[in-house]
Amino acid sequence: MGNTRELILDMLMEILEKGSYSHLVIRDVLDKYNYSDPRDKSLVKRVTEGTLERLIQIDYILDTFSKVPVSKMKPLIRNLLRMSVYQLLFMESIPASAVINEAVKLSGKRGLKGLSGFVNGVLRNIEREKERIPYPERDKDAVKYLSVQYSMPEWLVYKWIDAYGQEKTQRVLEGLLQERPVSVRLKESLGEKEKEGWISAMQKTKVHLKKHPYLSYAYEISGAEGIRNLPGFAEGYFTVQDVSSMLVTEAAVGTMEEDGGAPEEKMVLDVCAAPGGKSMHIAEKLNGTGKVIARDLSEYKVSLIRDNIGRMGYANIEAQVADARQFDQEMRGWADLVLADLPCSGFGSMGKKRDIKYRAREEALEELILLQRRILDTIWQYVKPGGVLLYSTCTMNPDENEHMVEWFLEHYPFTPEDLSPFLPDALKEEGRSSMLQLFPGIHKTDGFFLARLRRKEDGKAD
Repeated sequence: MGNTRELILDMLMEILEKGSYSHLVIRDVLDKYNYSDPRDKSLVKRVTEGTLERLIQIDYILDTFSKVPVSKMKPLIRNLLRMSVYQLLFMESIPASAVINEAVKLSGKRGLKGLSGFVNGVLRNIEREKERIPYPERDKDAVKYLSVQYSMPEWLVYKWIDAYGQEKTQRVLEGLLQERPVSVRLKESLGEKEKEGWISAMQKTKVHLKKHPYLSYAYEISGAEGIRNLPGFAEGYFTVQDVSSMLVTEAAVGTMEEDGGAPEEKMVLDVCAAPGGKSMHIAEKLNGTGKVIARDLSEYKVSLIRDNIGRMGYANIEAQVADARQFDQEMRGWADLVLADLPCSGFGSMGKKRDIKYRAREEALEELILLQRRILDTIWQYVKPGGVLLYSTCTMNPDENEHMVEWFLEHYPFTPEDLSPFLPDALKEEGRSSMLQLFPGIHKTDGFFLARLRRKEDGKAD
């Protein structure tokens, strides 16, 4: 991989200065250097992700110790200092002298030798004073304190405290900073010998495999250098999917079983499906019968769904390009179940996509809410009278979640239904209403929201 720190610097420049998505940049670089030393790959991933995760705290520290504010620094120096501060504060295994010397060398190598002294001075000062950094005081300004300590924008901390209280907000912030294993869904249709063979093959690799406590077919994987290289991936034995997303299918299929009727008669529409995890899970739960249509807005997104369908080998599912905002007359009253996992702020997945919190803007939330309402105003008509609409988002924001469901029930002929019969024991109590909000740091999932809503038998499509 050559100079790993130079590679990290280039990745941060791509993400923080050019606006590229962090998970895509990191994935592409690790794929490019797939056969490099695992220790180099691990360092690149750890420092890049860690710097992004702790960015607000790092910038606060730099502004405390540098005469030049972070916002006024040259972009390359700004990101070189950021990655170096992360290593100084959060990676005890790397000697401080090595971090500082590498940063000084790298500034010169990249044509900024005149600023090498500045880089050296700022980093040495932080290293000397790192145990005495004057952080904001919680008693004087709790929002500022939590924002800096957990690297979360102040407006979002304030919003969560207002919605959930300070104690729960802190637990969520702590949860978002915890190391998160990858969740995968193992095909339930696998025979016992195939399942045992997969587990045995996984145990022979260097990854750590652990059963998830909520669902019998869910596993957590940590220490993997690349999911696509793992046993069983190419064969379609498993797919990457958060457990919160799997719970949507549990509630949905439970509803269809409760309604009775032959499985092959069940029609399912997923209106915002990419990359297809919930659609495929539904298709599997129907045992190859029925019909699942997985739609998304662009050909690129739909190609991701098709690729996953092909790898996993499902025959009762079809991927289509469609705009969920545009009414499709042919789908009126067609579906026993409509999955509405709508575009959202994505705050629940910040533990994996670390730059979401820096892209988010409070003023943009209102546009998202209007988009969600516009889609719901269209797709409710696809649900058969007596059928179910399952609403979900991967966020923690009452305006997109609980308040959205309340708005929907006021305007359309649906009634809320109890989720608890279809949830694992650990979640039954919280699911006794029609809505369930999951929180990282509190639940063993991403931040996620789901609600089950049944169309009234006399609910007419206008």
